[in-house]
Amino acid sequence: MGRGRARGRGSGTSGRPGGPGARALGGAALVAAGAELLHLAPAAVRLPPVRRLAARRTAGYGDPRHVALTFDDGPDPRGTPEILDALDALGLRATFFLLGTMLERAPGLGRELVTRGHEVAVHGWYHRRQWYPDPARDLRELRRVTEAVTDLCGARPSWYRPPYGVLAAGQALAAHRLGLRTVLWTTWGRDWVAGATGGSVYGTARAGLTGGATLLLHDSDCTSAPGSWRATLDALPLIADHCRDRALRLGPLRDHGVPAPGPGGRHRSTAAPPGTPWTPRSP
Repeated sequence: MGRGRARGRGSGTSGRPGGPGARALGGAALVAAGAELLHLAPAAVRLPPVRRLAARRTAGYGDPRHVALTFDDGPDPRGTPEILDALDALGLRATFFLLGTMLERAPGLGRELVTRGHEVAVHGWYHRRQWYPDPARDLRELRRVTEAVTDLCGARPSWYRPPYGVLAAGQALAAHRLGLRTVLWTTWGRDWVAGATGGSVYGTARAGLTGGATLLLHDSDCTSAPGSWRATLDALPLIADHCRDRALRLGPLRDHGVPAPGPGGRHRSTAAPPGTPWTPRSP
């Protein structure tokens, strides 16, 4: 009994402030915090000053005579066909960052993107933030979606954009290993919010629609307010007019002057060039 109490008092000293146990726990916490900090450090690229000054290519700054038109979260059987028809009517091509879960449900629509002259890129298998370090998970998921885009769309992607624009270290390393260049955006239209309209989307994006910009829009409402892609649809003519009035070309990332991965920075996509006739799918 007495020995039990003595052992209890002795074991308790290791947990007192400054004791061996406390120091061990504190060291472990510091290591964990350091690993988390390193994991999330690349996410600083999303901060506007970092984008403008230290990570211009990752942010999406490109040719000062060009604006890159990009869409996230598809392909979506409801929104994507409407967006594609609008782009055809405007004579525009764009880059579509695809989710594996969406592509798995609509593989024919993914291939149609390429057939109609657009560029396909990687957004992730799931639309979620990778807050906690797990390099094996990041590589596995990014490889899975990259292979799906290649196989189902018939074009090897060159670009990667993490969900929410939150780039963690594991994702950055996985993208590099898979030969993908990470590109975020320099301006957006907030087309995902409830109540967005074509005018509000254009009005939000307008100040950033300058030479070298990369515009983020969405062709799906899978992570947005229901039907929000309709505001994007209504904004496209306004955005096209804005760029035309300023003698800015509007098109995909492959024409944006951001070097794609590969020998000499050459683009590796097999997407059809703009103006390629499109053959509709059989009903």
